[in-house]
Amino acid sequence: MPEFSNTVISLFHSRAAPDQGGLLTGKNPADVNTTDPLRLWIIQVGIIVSTASLLSLGLRKIHQPKVIAEVLGGILLGPTAFGSIPHFSQRIFPEDSKPYLSLVANIGLVLFLFLVGLEIDAAIIKRNARLSASVALAGMILPFGFGAALAVPLYHKFIDESVKFTHFMLFTGVAYSITAFPVLCRILTELKLLDTTVGIVVLSAGVGNDIIGWTLLALSVALVNAGSGLTALWILMICVGWTLFLLFPVKMALLWLARKTGSIENGPTMFFMTVTIILVFGSAFFTDVIGVHAIFGAFIMGLVVPREGNLAIALTEKLEDMVTIIFLPLYFTLSGLNTNLQLLDNGVTWAYTVAICSLAFTGKFGGCTLAARYLAKFSWRESSAIGSLMSCKGLVELIVLNVGLQAKILSPRVFSMFVLEALLLTFMTTPLVTVLYPPEKRVRASGTGANFNNVNTAEDRREQRALHDGARTRFTFVLDKLEHLPGMMAMAQLIQPPTPASSAVDDKRTSKSSSLVLSEKNLSIEALRLIELSDRVSAVMKSSASETLLLSDPLLAIFRMFGQLHDLSISTALSIVTFDDLAYSVTEHARNNNSDLIVLPWLPTASAHPEAALGHHEHEAMPQTPSARTPGAYSNNPFDALFKTSDRSASALHAQFVRGVFSRASTDVALFVDQELSIPARVAGSKQHLFMIFFGGPDDRLALEFVVQLCASPNVTATVLRMVKMETDAPVSQVTNAHLSGGGEKGADANMLTVASAMAGFPDTVYGHHTTETRMQSETADNVAWAKYASPTTADAALMSSALSRMEFRERATPIPLHVAVNEVKTYQETVSAEVRAARVLVVVGRSRRLAVENHTGELKDLIADYGSVGTEVRKTMGDVASAFVVAGAGSGLVVVQAAEVHD
Repeated sequence: MPEFSNTVISLFHSRAAPDQGGLLTGKNPADVNTTDPLRLWIIQVGIIVSTASLLSLGLRKIHQPKVIAEVLGGILLGPTAFGSIPHFSQRIFPEDSKPYLSLVANIGLVLFLFLVGLEIDAAIIKRNARLSASVALAGMILPFGFGAALAVPLYHKFIDESVKFTHFMLFTGVAYSITAFPVLCRILTELKLLDTTVGIVVLSAGVGNDIIGWTLLALSVALVNAGSGLTALWILMICVGWTLFLLFPVKMALLWLARKTGSIENGPTMFFMTVTIILVFGSAFFTDVIGVHAIFGAFIMGLVVPREGNLAIALTEKLEDMVTIIFLPLYFTLSGLNTNLQLLDNGVTWAYTVAICSLAFTGKFGGCTLAARYLAKFSWRESSAIGSLMSCKGLVELIVLNVGLQAKILSPRVFSMFVLEALLLTFMTTPLVTVLYPPEKRVRASGTGANFNNVNTAEDRREQRALHDGARTRFTFVLDKLEHLPGMMAMAQLIQPPTPASSAVDDKRTSKSSSLVLSEKNLSIEALRLIELSDRVSAVMKSSASETLLLSDPLLAIFRMFGQLHDLSISTALSIVTFDDLAYSVTEHARNNNSDLIVLPWLPTASAHPEAALGHHEHEAMPQTPSARTPGAYSNNPFDALFKTSDRSASALHAQFVRGVFSRASTDVALFVDQELSIPARVAGSKQHLFMIFFGGPDDRLALEFVVQLCASPNVTATVLRMVKMETDAPVSQVTNAHLSGGGEKGADANMLTVASAMAGFPDTVYGHHTTETRMQSETADNVAWAKYASPTTADAALMSSALSRMEFRERATPIPLHVAVNEVKTYQETVSAEVRAARVLVVVGRSRRLAVENHTGELKDLIADYGSVGTEVRKTMGDVASAFVVAGAGSGLVVVQAAEVHD
């Protein structure tokens, strides 16, 4: 059987594998290989994405949308800049590789137009049709007319005669009249205009403008692709029929499928996603083969997807990252490669470019401004802001221009002129709106929002608090993460007014009821849900769908139910802003809603207590006094506490946000630190004991007032300990043993306490210089406040008998006040709390970053050496006194308060 033998032998003598062009074979991976273009494609994608990302980092600082960075990156990589470098374009972007880039870019464009359709909510138009219709129409008609008029000289000067004038006129008119709805949404969100009358009208007008614009683009493409007018009519009729088919039968079928698969309740399933993607590309294919661009079919499919249960937002979250990171930069880089600003090489060309930019802005700005002023009856300031926002072009016009370039309607020179115009108008939008419509001139239109012009002053708020004898009745609770929710619930329960039954019992004790006892009608809590605005499209969609999110957000839903179960009046609000604006958003919201106290959440660092982090109760597994510890036994790198992935709530970013609120707030602020990592099974009930450490200063005086207010509730008791630091000549180690309740001898390896100089670091808030006079005034105020509650007059005792009956006042003089205070709290937790089954022991302290009576940094350093390290961000955020309790793990929770400037 020689045939079989020859066959077997041939298997072992097969031809060598084809050369893969690897580095080891001496081949250049960047060489064009039409059968295997992956390597060069990856190189191109890396260069494109890196360039766009680097440019966006700089442009983000001046609040410019990312699309500008993507287009600028494409222009830089094109013949305008890097393309002028010898062999750059031939090596990195050779002509043979562009079809592969174009294929991937157009796939991304189809998906992006699908996302644009998902972003558009027709309900917005219905709700605001009366105000927005005139603005939308004026913003289309006048620019279209200007574009058609300018098309005449442009056509005769720059366009080949083989192109029909009507086709060119249509494209210039559409490019002039279009508004970039996706970019407009982001600008409205970043400028915090979504809840203003201007933002609502612009959003509604932008939706209508976008729909009409894409329809006109479909008409333009159909006319270009049709051989005759009759063919164009047939194309349009088929396109209308396909649109109706998608908007009614297909939409109903998708809604049925979403309900059947549970996609509305639980997010899109794999099967629903598969069907949706098939329909997107199927619709794009159909509109492309009938003579209308594929992007129109994808756009209509975006409108078809059901909006119930925020399904459109969930779908966007599934697709947006790849589209935003890879596909769109590729598309706009191809647009930049086709943009050659070197073609604008003479005065006539630049004159036409200036005319294009001027007329484009004048048409949009003028038409929308006049319509808003005379038809919608807005003020001139609001009307000009509407006109500025509607003149934003963004990526939508660039898509229109690229379609015209691909259809050979626009020449490369005219294309470059219009790209420059789109970039300029988009760049102008944010700074122009900021100047024309500053925050203090804005009018809020939401049901819960406040007009900026009618904000109560600090004096007004003080007068309101005087009605309740200084009690704080309006609270703003900040909710940003699920893990912060238990702490905020504990704080809300703490401020809960006493029940009528308990108030009646208190009334029997005195003839006059305490004015600090508040009813549910007086107490008002607003839960402010914070969502960070990222670069994702879905984040912008959440901003425009804020009304739905207010009802469906799980954190707000849980907090509302908690309020109902505890008879608390809780209202809700939502703020979606960038990280840099989170603190500003909180403080402005509290100011506009006349809040008396902002309540912020925080979790402790787990690095100081490894046993607690593992679930052991500190009473059982950890030493109880510094003398029993090995120095530095639990000391970790501070960066572990700041950036540990499992404890992101204690990260430097959250600390930066908290300090931002502290430094900007014109109202009082309370930071609730939840230190109870695990709740023992034996703990029950709602009783809470407050341990207030009073050193002095405006923050401590506020803390004392707040504790007295809280003790009006029969479920709250308090111990107020005034610490006075005394001087001594005795060795520090002897002082430690004498003043700590343990009093035992320290081991030979124990750490010796030393008085150290102030640790490095700068305060986050810069306060005015305090003179000897102001400090004496503050000390006098401390003594008056202490005497008012610790040794009240007969009249004061009668007014506050209910609260003072649950409070114990003590004074301690010691050279180590932080050690003594920590030991007092720990002793109470270990003995009294266990006996009376008090569920939580909360430590209340002032932040004391302003007019601090004592400098505790030296003693804090020794506590850190004994108990373990804590990050510098923690000390800078909550102050030295509070940091001591965090380091030692004393107390189930910690309330750190800062008084507003008006209290001095």
